[in-house]
Amino acid sequence: MKDGFNKFIAETGKVLVGYERITETLLISLLCRGHVLLEGPPGVAKTTLAKTFSKLVDANFRRIQFTPDLLPTDIVGTVMFNPKSGEFRVRKGPIFTNIILADEINRASPKTQSALLEAMEEKQVTIEGETYRLPEPFIVIATQNPVEQEGTYPLPEAQLDRFLFKVNVDYPKKGDEKEIIRRVAAKAGKDLKMVFKKEEILRLREAVDGVKVSEEVMEYIASVVDGLRNNPVVAWGPSPRASIALLNVGRAVALSDDRGYVVPGDVRKYAVELLQHRIGVKPESEIEGVTNARVVEDVLQEVDAI
Repeated sequence: MKDGFNKFIAETGKVLVGYERITETLLISLLCRGHVLLEGPPGVAKTTLAKTFSKLVDANFRRIQFTPDLLPTDIVGTVMFNPKSGEFRVRKGPIFTNIILADEINRASPKTQSALLEAMEEKQVTIEGETYRLPEPFIVIATQNPVEQEGTYPLPEAQLDRFLFKVNVDYPKKGDEKEIIRRVAAKAGKDLKMVFKKEEILRLREAVDGVKVSEEVMEYIASVVDGLRNNPVVAWGPSPRASIALLNVGRAVALSDDRGYVVPGDVRKYAVELLQHRIGVKPESEIEGVTNARVVEDVLQEVDAI
């Protein structure tokens, strides 16, 4: 599994520079049946990252551009009447795919954003009372602009909690920026090779479920979540869904390191990306410059690894 991970990162590096950790979170999320929210200013390759990811996995890919006038039926589909046959038929929306890119998700209204809730949690959608299963594997990669930008709608907590990871995508460093310019000038990245077939992803998901987790690691996960809930600057803490997510991600990280058991370091590795959007910092603390990510980092340092 480690060789496959390294190959995946190397292929992504043909197009993107300095995105190794973010690429890892996408692959871990796919193995954990989770979804990823990428947040950053326009032009930092969030969409390119999602498209590149889809090319390295043998899966169908579709992109939805979220806009203020986008409707829920534009995502999940609707029932249409055929005047020639005199019958109603279901027109399935673009969500019926393996990898869906929800581009600039917070530019659409909350009503439209909520159209993804059932799909993300249950891997199914309901159209006019009928339930339809989505293909496997299924992952939502959503991008959003910073919420303080004009024309954006903050995602509600219920939807944020559906994302396994929230990853902050910032501007590249000067050296990386120069390399990006060089690769664009050389038209690099046209020879990307698929790394994982669809059947391999499904098999690896089963392997993740089989990774052993000790009582000590479970205690560590519970201590981290409890530490966040009882932190004095936290207004609301992570739900049990976060604890389960830490467990699953720990298993996937262990498997990526060719181990059949989880250690606390596996849980910690992506804990910030997993927990930062699942807590709320009190307004007075935000004024003082306290961030969600910083709170998670502090709790991880305070909780002793067993």
